[in-house]
Amino acid sequence: MIPVVDRRFRWLWAAYAVSTYGTWLGFGAFSLIAVLVLEVGPAQVSVLSAVGLAVGAVVAVPLGPWVEGRRKRQVMVAMDLIRFAALVSVPVAFVFGWLSFGQLLVVSVIAAAAKIAFNAASGAFLKTLLPREDLLVANSRLESTMWSASVVGPPLGGLAIGVFGPVVTVLADAVSYLVSASFVRAIGGDEPRPARNEARLRPADLVEGWRDILAHRPLRRLFLNVVFFNGLLMATEPLLAVLLLDRLGFAAWQYGLVFALPCVGGLIGARLARRLVARYGQRAVLRAAGALRVCWPFWLAFVQSGLPGIVLVIVIQFGLVTCCAVFNPVVATYRLEQIAPDRVARTLTAWSVSTSGSIAVLTALWGLLAAVIGLREAIAAAGVLILLTGLSGKP
Repeated sequence: MIPVVDRRFRWLWAAYAVSTYGTWLGFGAFSLIAVLVLEVGPAQVSVLSAVGLAVGAVVAVPLGPWVEGRRKRQVMVAMDLIRFAALVSVPVAFVFGWLSFGQLLVVSVIAAAAKIAFNAASGAFLKTLLPREDLLVANSRLESTMWSASVVGPPLGGLAIGVFGPVVTVLADAVSYLVSASFVRAIGGDEPRPARNEARLRPADLVEGWRDILAHRPLRRLFLNVVFFNGLLMATEPLLAVLLLDRLGFAAWQYGLVFALPCVGGLIGARLARRLVARYGQRAVLRAAGALRVCWPFWLAFVQSGLPGIVLVIVIQFGLVTCCAVFNPVVATYRLEQIAPDRVARTLTAWSVSTSGSIAVLTALWGLLAAVIGLREAIAAAGVLILLTGLSGKP
């Protein structure tokens, strides 16, 4: 167990918590602003979602080697301040009547790239901050924080938008990064200068993260599993929104309920992860949770209207979220254990860039697929492919 007196981890956890709650408070805010303020159509809203992830991932590629050669707390503070400056520009532009669709695109790209760099730096810092036996406890606490934020944040954000207007949650999200930066600075302690501190990036540096992942057979299998699972799962999210809200007539509050309530399973799964690993072992839990989490998404294609449909979505999402919440912190811990200390940042960056890129590409492809074969058919196709990912990813 991580000692309560471990002040440095508590500050890191607090920084993660405040920024995560800010992110979930502002969940979907850019889409709402694009529709309600800028009055753009669905095609532009889809572009806003996909381009931010895709271009942000491309921009983040050279950040992995760059982060590796710098003190990680300084990088985290810098990325938080960059996200604060980018996001706060949106409410400022709104107040003065300068807000444009192009600005939303630029801000989404900056936020996506800075998030990847921050996560790479924080993962590398966590590996040096705690002994190996405490990493799973730490990752489980971070995972449970994320799921608790996903339960509380969107409903509060929706209420705040209804009362104060469409940009208030973006402002709250921006301020959360400012607070996070102050918490990271409060961690204190000495952080040694990294041994690798190249003044100039070489082209080979940009692919070293992927080379390290692909050269490690168990890590490679997990990497491919996670990238395709997350990409296919997120690709169905906008299709499911259209199915539930448009075709089946779910009310907005019902739609929020069927995705917020199952997040309680995330809290349960994150708390179970450490106990399951202690009892059955890390690899057995990875295999079992990885196999169980792929069994749920396919059944979303068969959701019907009314109360039975609501109950079915809640059950499916609860099972999916619970399994993911067990799987994710164990993967995060295993990944940190397998990566050499001087290569963590670039490897985590490569992992995050690949995940963001796959989500962007598969979301666009599944939108086209749904237009050709239909919503339910496209959701079912993604569910079948997700089932197939269960055959890989066993370390």
